[in-house]
Amino acid sequence: MLMRTDPFRELDRLAQHAFGAPGTWSRPTAMPMDAYRRGEEFVVEFDLPGVDPGAIELSVERNVLTVKAERRPPLRDENVEMQVSERSLGVYSRQLFLGEALDTEHIHADYNAGVLTLRIPVAERAKPRTISISSAEDPGRQEINA
Repeated sequence: MLMRTDPFRELDRLAQHAFGAPGTWSRPTAMPMDAYRRGEEFVVEFDLPGVDPGAIELSVERNVLTVKAERRPPLRDENVEMQVSERSLGVYSRQLFLGEALDTEHIHADYNAGVLTLRIPVAERAKPRTISISSAEDPGRQEINA
């Protein structure tokens, strides 16, 4: 269903987390995610705490799903003197290569409590089905002569 193509993505994410480098539009930070299949749908959950829903972009081109988000600093008045600033800000991005078995035309997205949840249905052509078998001895079978 989901194809992983970048073996160094996790290493890159850990390095960015360890060194505290904020993501930029040219080099965004990877966002953590979980992906699983539940019945006839594929579910992907992204952690995006503190991100305004209007700052999240979703796009699908062919079978590549791209999620981009930006966590901006909160607006504070000029009299604020920051004492501690540990919450990461910047740009986050993740690309998923979706297999042909998923219906990218009917993706449903929901954002709640800092978690972006995508539900991607399994395509009809990928669902299990039975195939009937006919034989030459079957009286209901018709032959066509050309």
